[in-house]
Amino acid sequence: MLRPGVGRLLARNPSPYTFTGTQTYFAGDDTEVVVIDPGPDMEAHVEAIVAAVGSRKLLAIACTHTHRDHSPASRPLKAATGAPIIGCGPLSLDDDGPRADASFDDDYAPDHILGDGETLHVGGHDFVAVATPGHTSNHLCFAYRGALFTGDHVMGWSTSVIVPPDGDMGAYLRSLDKLRGREEDEVYYPAHGPEIERPRRLVRHLMGHRMAREKQILKAVMAGDDDVHAIVATCYPGLDERLVPAAGGSVTAHLIELARKGCVEEVEGRWIATDKPIPNDSDRD
Repeated sequence: MLRPGVGRLLARNPSPYTFTGTQTYFAGDDTEVVVIDPGPDMEAHVEAIVAAVGSRKLLAIACTHTHRDHSPASRPLKAATGAPIIGCGPLSLDDDGPRADASFDDDYAPDHILGDGETLHVGGHDFVAVATPGHTSNHLCFAYRGALFTGDHVMGWSTSVIVPPDGDMGAYLRSLDKLRGREEDEVYYPAHGPEIERPRRLVRHLMGHRMAREKQILKAVMAGDDDVHAIVATCYPGLDERLVPAAGGSVTAHLIELARKGCVEEVEGRWIATDKPIPNDSDRD
């Protein structure tokens, strides 16, 4: 047990993008529990979840989002236990992005979609959905007894990958700002990496990092880098080749956000800078 009411189980799906694997969490008490992010459809992992639930009542299977390293095990787990699937809404897009394990789970079928602030009572405490779009448009976090289960929105080992068309940098930053204002969260439990014991400090760091990256990308465009490949080479020198496609996705997300602000524009497939500076309200730390 990580803290009162919280347990964790690691799926064996390590990769350059999942770190040691997807972490499935348990929120509840000795009589009833919710499973959070059941993970990939791996028979051994589903069996381990069922064993960890034990004699407790499994009230629900909650999914933060529908990437394939998070939600597919919800179906065999539901079949094994009868528990409903709740949480994020379904989302299926054609995905030729950098992560095979992060393509969308086409078969995800929730029994109930949780709205922002919607609450389930588990073990005498509130289990609350917190909408955090950005990594994906349907991403949710879940709050329980001072803990926030952050899925891929905030991770304990790396920054979140934001890949258009569904990933949205502006939405991601607004969701980070939302978490920054949540004083009740004492610890974050991400789907990948260790727990985060000073969460608001990390959120401030992540926001500052993204704003610095945005300025770096704008500077690269102003210096003549007019496509994503060139910008990645300038802004991510020495990057592991396996991570270059993900960096390209994040650069694209930043360029789209810069275009929304009027700082860049795309002309015949090339990015060029305008004479408009980044607005001051982006300089939050």
